[in-house]
Amino acid sequence: MTSSELMEELKIIREDLQYIREHMVDVDMILTPEEEILNQSINELREGKTTKLHDSVPLLE
Repeated sequence: MTSSELMEELKIIREDLQYIREHMVDVDMILTPEEEILNQSINELREGKTTKLHDSVPLLE
């Protein structure tokens, strides 16, 4: 392979890498089912649709 062929291959690889970086998903933004349920519960609590357990059940002493 000649030097110019290597440079052309390198250019193609760089373009492919740039495309991959632009379209890569940030895994920290993907929620697990448990995290989705937790977020839904927090939103419902903020909206007053639910109450905290310790607010509705007397403590046993």
